[in-house]
Amino acid sequence: MVTIPREEYDRLREAAVADLRAYDGAKAALAALAAGEEELVPADYAKRLIAGESPLRVWRELRGLSQVRLGAVSGVNRVQIADIEAGRGKGSVETVRKLAEALGVRVGDLV
Repeated sequence: MVTIPREEYDRLREAAVADLRAYDGAKAALAALAAGEEELVPADYAKRLIAGESPLRVWRELRGLSQVRLGAVSGVNRVQIADIEAGRGKGSVETVRKLAEALGVRVGDLV
């Protein structure tokens, strides 16, 4: 038998519960990946997004598309794509929706 102070027991119990929650979260994330609901973004691209680079440009390049090809796939004019990437415009909600759909991302990933 081992006796420990109540505070230590409570701290250990909280740590165990946190570990279980982290494990459950990791399992859910893996299930989402396996189901195709989420994707892993390579570190180089994630760093570009974090640094504030145009999300449209980052996702377009991650998908291996030129502005011309993205325009053809999405139905959005290449000049408008270039303007959004350069920060000269934002595009309408409908435009951003078309681009997101063509890139296979959520609208929120582009704004």
